[in-house]
Amino acid sequence: MTTLRARTSGDDSLLPSYGRPGWRRLATSSEAVMVAVLLAVVVVAALAVPHFASTTTLGFLLLDATPVLMIALPLTLVIITGEIDLSIASVIGLGSVLFGILIRAGVPLALAIAVCVLAGVLAGAFNGFFVAVVGLPSLAVTIGTLALFRGLAVGLLGTTAITSFPAEWQRAAQQMLGSTGIPAVILLVVVLVGVFAVLLHFTGFGRGLYAIGLNKEAAAFSGVRVNWSKFVTFLMTGAVSAMAGVFWTLRYASARGDNATGLELAIIAAVLLGGVSIFGGKGSIAGAVTGVLLISVLQSALRLDGVNSDAISVVTGTLLILSVLAPSVARWMRSKRRVPPAPA
Repeated sequence: MTTLRARTSGDDSLLPSYGRPGWRRLATSSEAVMVAVLLAVVVVAALAVPHFASTTTLGFLLLDATPVLMIALPLTLVIITGEIDLSIASVIGLGSVLFGILIRAGVPLALAIAVCVLAGVLAGAFNGFFVAVVGLPSLAVTIGTLALFRGLAVGLLGTTAITSFPAEWQRAAQQMLGSTGIPAVILLVVVLVGVFAVLLHFTGFGRGLYAIGLNKEAAAFSGVRVNWSKFVTFLMTGAVSAMAGVFWTLRYASARGDNATGLELAIIAAVLLGGVSIFGGKGSIAGAVTGVLLISVLQSALRLDGVNSDAISVVTGTLLILSVLAPSVARWMRSKRRVPPAPA
């Protein structure tokens, strides 16, 4: 299917490079380029920014990146199908508020987490229904639910915050693995990365998502359950976003309706920066994870260097624009270099 689309669209970037060695294809892939850029940024930051190369900085960097990493995984699947979910940060806030209210009411920790994840699933089902079943554009739907879910979160708790959480819970959320500076919660993230990597890259469901992003009509004709697949991706995004809301609450010991406001920009920018195409049909879990780490390293280095949050937002927005423009510019440059066929 990829080869057929490449031939009909004139985009030879989608054609398989059978004549190139495997190691060369791997070394020139977008994921390899992103890893190289990430390593370069880490080296420069370690040399130029005071205190960046320390286990304390590493710990806080990974703690800040954890909710972004978690949500970037299912969001990658959503974007590969050619859709988008802008309500993710609002679901974090809603999950945070629900968790705080349940804990304050005396609900056991495990049950409170389960209820929050279920609420995230329902939020994802709400998005998925209107996108996959009704057929509305995901951009319009999730702009609406961005405001709806945030309004529910603020409405449930008002302008107050719940901060009466056991101190040991906050310590557990920020616990490090020995003296490595790596938070223990990264183990959960590693498990999620493995699950979503297998789901996307080694199952028929994942191959169907790529097919939907490339051409949903052709995917449906070949037997892919297009609407059901899209619906499931929104379910997963809602569930993981609510889970991230629980972590956010435990880490900061604060449940507020405005938690994670604006975080969707950083998450989407990281996913697109990692090589996931906003037009669908292209991307990988490895690329999304690398994109998250790259933005997290940049933000951490800029904060340590005294750059204010507004300037950091400008950097994030610029990266988002560049990540969308770069593939189009690369295709245009390849078309200029293409040698015209000899006359018959």
